[in-house]
Amino acid sequence: MKHIVRALRLPLAAALLTAAALTGCSGSASKEPAAGLADPAKKRIAMRLVSSAENSSLDWEAQYPYIEDIGDGRGYTAGIIGFCSGTGDMRKVVERYARARPGNPLERFLPALRSVEGSDSHAGLGEPFTRAWAKAAEDSAFRAAQDAERDAAYFDPAVAQAGKDGLGALGQFIYYDAYVMHGAGDTEGSVGFRTIRREALAAARPPARGGDERAYLNAFLDARVAAIGREPSHTDASRVESAQRVFVREGKLGLETPLRWKVYGDSYRIDRG
Repeated sequence: MKHIVRALRLPLAAALLTAAALTGCSGSASKEPAAGLADPAKKRIAMRLVSSAENSSLDWEAQYPYIEDIGDGRGYTAGIIGFCSGTGDMRKVVERYARARPGNPLERFLPALRSVEGSDSHAGLGEPFTRAWAKAAEDSAFRAAQDAERDAAYFDPAVAQAGKDGLGALGQFIYYDAYVMHGAGDTEGSVGFRTIRREALAAARPPARGGDERAYLNAFLDARVAAIGREPSHTDASRVESAQRVFVREGKLGLETPLRWKVYGDSYRIDRG
């Protein structure tokens, strides 16, 4: 208060300079918020981390043409995050592509994709479909369709919920990876993200509710490991225990590089974004 009183007794110009100086001091003391996964460099790191688990490679952009049946009961698994013919997200990618490129070679498989949802059937698909998928990856519109479906169904909702829970870039990635592997809701043979988060909230408070971020993330990872144990198609929890849990233990809540981890016994590192 003493500084304010003296400033009022100065000529107007000097008072304004004093006020500006005080404001500048206050501004310089403020801290910029850490970049979340919306930051392009952080998002690229997230894509590489997911690719290490989904494709055993950090080169996530090489995965657009990927397609095979990995025997998990979800039919074909394909593309940059493992879209599945049995779960419906593969159909949505092809529908997006059809809107961008009407009459493209994949469009004729849409009736078959609709009919096999909920199963591991290849009926109406087979080698003609897998060849067409791989070929379509040469088209930027098809790659854009994969990007758009990834963001709409997985990345954006995961990051939005993590932001509401007060989590930084690491927590946002942990939510996103859970969305990719488990989906949003429970299905037969799968425990969804919402159930995993609910179990985590029963064990710890997130930062948005006054909790410790590391403690909450560990509770979420505990719930996720338990979910993996309840899913017949998933048995290996290394993408949690020797990757995400390591980052939490190291305190890399902003996904700060360098990052070193293992998935399925393979070692990876990212030295910079």
